Amino acid sequence: MTDTKKNPQNDDLLTAEDYERLLDQYHLSDQELTAGTVIKGRVVKKTPSHLLLDIGHKTEGAIPLEDFRNPKEFEAIKVGSEVEAVLEKSRPQDGYFLLSKRKADILRALDHLEKAYHSNNWVTGTVVAKVKNGYTVDVGLEAFLPEAHADLRPIKDPNSLIGQSLKFKVMRFNRKEEDVVLSRKLLLQDEREKRKRRVFSRLVRGEKVKGTVKSLTSFGAFIDLGGVEGLLHISDMSWGKINHPSELFQVGQEVEVLVLDFNENEEKISLGYKQLTPDPWLSVEQKYQPGTKVTGKVVSLTDFGAFVELEKGVEGLIHISDLTWSKKMVHPKKVLSVGQEVTVQVLEVNAENRRISLGLKQTTPHPLELFAQKYNPGARLRGKVTSLTDFGAFVQVDKDIEGLVHISDISWGKIKHPSEKLKVGQEIEVVLLNIDLEKQKVSLGIKQLEGDIWEDFFSRQKVGDILKVKIARIVDFGVFVEIVPGIEGVVFNSELDDNRIENPAEVFKVGEEKLAKIIKLNPQARKISLSFRQAQMELQKKEFQKYLEGQSDRLTLGDLLREQLKNLSAKDNSKKEG
Repeated sequence: MTDTKKNPQNDDLLTAEDYERLLDQYHLSDQELTAGTVIKGRVVKKTPSHLLLDIGHKTEGAIPLEDFRNPKEFEAIKVGSEVEAVLEKSRPQDGYFLLSKRKADILRALDHLEKAYHSNNWVTGTVVAKVKNGYTVDVGLEAFLPEAHADLRPIKDPNSLIGQSLKFKVMRFNRKEEDVVLSRKLLLQDEREKRKRRVFSRLVRGEKVKGTVKSLTSFGAFIDLGGVEGLLHISDMSWGKINHPSELFQVGQEVEVLVLDFNENEEKISLGYKQLTPDPWLSVEQKYQPGTKVTGKVVSLTDFGAFVELEKGVEGLIHISDLTWSKKMVHPKKVLSVGQEVTVQVLEVNAENRRISLGLKQTTPHPLELFAQKYNPGARLRGKVTSLTDFGAFVQVDKDIEGLVHISDISWGKIKHPSEKLKVGQEIEVVLLNIDLEKQKVSLGIKQLEGDIWEDFFSRQKVGDILKVKIARIVDFGVFVEIVPGIEGVVFNSELDDNRIENPAEVFKVGEEKLAKIIKLNPQARKISLSFRQAQMELQKKEFQKYLEGQSDRLTLGDLLREQLKNLSAKDNSKKEG
């Protein structure tokens, strides 16, 4: 029998890992295996239902598939992998020892949880299910997470945590009963406190910091500065006006901001964005002098006007009254649109109150100036009656041009209200009487279309003429009479009758027709004085003259005088009886 010689080279080929395995086999084979012992083995075979492990004994160990909580874990183990397990039964059955990986995992988890519990450390686990008042979390064994300890704030969607791998603090631990209660809230509070101290330790008022937009609200944006959020108020976003923070920022955007103020105890941080650039209002008085024309962009429209951005952060207002030359208020939406570039005139600058008044209509000539260039007083125009008032009628004679026909210029005859001659919407012809550019007024006339009846009257009549008139008004000093429609004269008390009349209203009535003699004409002042008394005397003279011409030559002078005295006496008696 030949002795087998050892090859030193083969001994040199053994690795440290081989020596460690041989040593483990030696120890395992040298001791009695008992139930509950934690052992390590290497996978030598994998079947659909078991893992077979070499545990360094004559008999192999087996871990059944059912012992794995997650089938994927079973699938991930390969032949040659090292697995830790607990011996279930010390006597081999079916030719192998029965092992449990789950119990080994639980023992390892309990050790880890106990250590974390006593050291106030954290553990990692996966939320697997929502249960009553909380969640089930896999931390190597099933632990309970109360709903109140799932987050710092109430969770809107409870199912959103399921499947997430998170960190927890061990709030309660009982190894014997395997009772474990977790808290994510305590962990988040600790982490927030650490972040808070870290962030506040490096904050300096007036210095720049970088952050990420966490959320947007109507009043501002919350900026994450590394676990602590600061507020960037909407008023500190831009020197100009913005309607919502989303016009400048979006969630997730990285921004650089300025620290305006902070209070660590209250965990408040005020941030600024517009402060990173100079305040443009400091130079507006030099850049925008009243009277100058500038170009800007319409940024918003309101019922009372339009806001125009002259430069970033500087806006001016075009008041609705300065949009057009029209006297009728026109809504800004009918004149301008958002985003439109417009040329405007600076009307007023108030840097202290950050206000600039702008005018759009002032960039074009006043329509009345153009109207005055086209028409002179005396021109005949056509227009539409737009409104009636007690004192006259407004007539539109051109675009944005309205003129007034005063009630005294509607008719040569006297009227009490314009509605007697005109109605709204009626198209009429008028005469341009005057244009007042300073007061922006246009005077029109209708009666002037017929010519000047006063000039015609003064050309035809003279002092001494006797006219038939109608009493128009009775006053204390006499009566006004209408000679022809549009022309009136006055008969003073002294010219009413040969006898003195103290109260004309007791003797005369409005509408009564009488004969009157023109005793005075004033063409310049357009005044006419008349006399009932002298007209009566004139008629008597004419009657007397006519009577004389009809009498016989035999009539003596004495007869004539007696007849005249008889007539006068009869007249006096009739007045007294009346």
